[in-house]
Amino acid sequence: MQNRELVIIGGGPAGLSAAVEARRLGIKDVLVIDRESEPGGILKQCIHTGFGLHVFKEELTGPEYAERFIEQAENLGVEIMLNTMVIELTADRRIVAVNSREGLIEIQAKAVILAMGCRERTRGAINIPGFRPAGIFTAGTAQRFVNIEGYMPGREIVILGSGDIGLIMARRLTLEGAKVRCVVEIMPYSNGLTRNIVQCLEDYGIPLLLKHTVVNIHGRKRVEGVTIAEVDDDMKPIMETAKFVPCDTLLLSVGLIPENELSRLADIEIDEVTGGPVVNQRMETSVPGIFACGNVLHVHDLVDYVTQEAVSAARGAASYLADGGKKYKHIPVSPGNGLRYVLPQRINVDAMPEERQNFFMRSVRPMAKARLFVESERGVIKSSVLRYVKPSEMISIQLDRDEMRGIKMLNFSLREEGDSVERGE
Repeated sequence: MQNRELVIIGGGPAGLSAAVEARRLGIKDVLVIDRESEPGGILKQCIHTGFGLHVFKEELTGPEYAERFIEQAENLGVEIMLNTMVIELTADRRIVAVNSREGLIEIQAKAVILAMGCRERTRGAINIPGFRPAGIFTAGTAQRFVNIEGYMPGREIVILGSGDIGLIMARRLTLEGAKVRCVVEIMPYSNGLTRNIVQCLEDYGIPLLLKHTVVNIHGRKRVEGVTIAEVDDDMKPIMETAKFVPCDTLLLSVGLIPENELSRLADIEIDEVTGGPVVNQRMETSVPGIFACGNVLHVHDLVDYVTQEAVSAARGAASYLADGGKKYKHIPVSPGNGLRYVLPQRINVDAMPEERQNFFMRSVRPMAKARLFVESERGVIKSSVLRYVKPSEMISIQLDRDEMRGIKMLNFSLREEGDSVERGE
């Protein structure tokens, strides 16, 4: 049995950022465990630019962004255990891992940060009719094939779902000589960042078909085409609009799911909306001494937000190690009108690691000229005008400790300008 001060599970952007911050805060014994042969996580295959604008104030590719944290971790003496799979985590922070070199490894940690990331939703999760031919990939798998392995998944492509990975792959495959027939999205709006709609689809003349879905996959040995159809307001296909689109490949960009099998083993409370743990102001889960950050907590659109959250988790872990796991009473943080969720879900103002607290949230639908309200039992604490919001783009706001001191609850709501509201001012 190894005894460790801080163990971070996952060596992607969240895990690396947390490890670097933990060492800077003076935690000497920091171990990162990752199942892959190299650290960096999903960033290794994201060769496009757009990373680092918030953290480094410059535009980087995914590998460049990851390399900066890998170098910082190495310079600070962070130990990274690669090719190692964590198979068990208990509520008392006992970790069981396995690799081909050391076999079974048992670790007792004083604190744990979960940074396992997320996985893609597959065909089985959305139940598309048809046979099981070759040529059906998740967008992330296709991205790895093209950018790391050097293989083309196909030549005539249809992409189901307008998530950011799917949009980026539409451009990537076009640049490699493939023909992207269309991107099909069941919602009446895109689920990707606006900049990716413009740069990856509009700039290359790739059609985006909103309120459409794939209703059948044709072909036995290899995909020969798909049937797409419009959907009604209840998301049900209107079969009278069905049409056949010839293709040899179908890419699925239909959502991401936080990897929380280990969290459930440790009996950590899971938020049904985010799919990740319920956390407090220092990113601590319902199990004392276990923290979470990044896509294992909730799916992010920008890696810069992942880094900010990982820094908070590291500071929370340092605070926990320093105060001996002191227990605090928390007030509830809840989403109101116009919001799907708010994170963190509970907070203790006096135990905030910093003077300001970041809150992250997503809207339930696109809105123009929306106003974000933060309210307590006393009325409106703060409000902010947002020029445009959509579910795929994260909303964040900071509150000062003094703005929240003495309150018993926090409620966040989002209203389009013109909606009536009790201002309380």
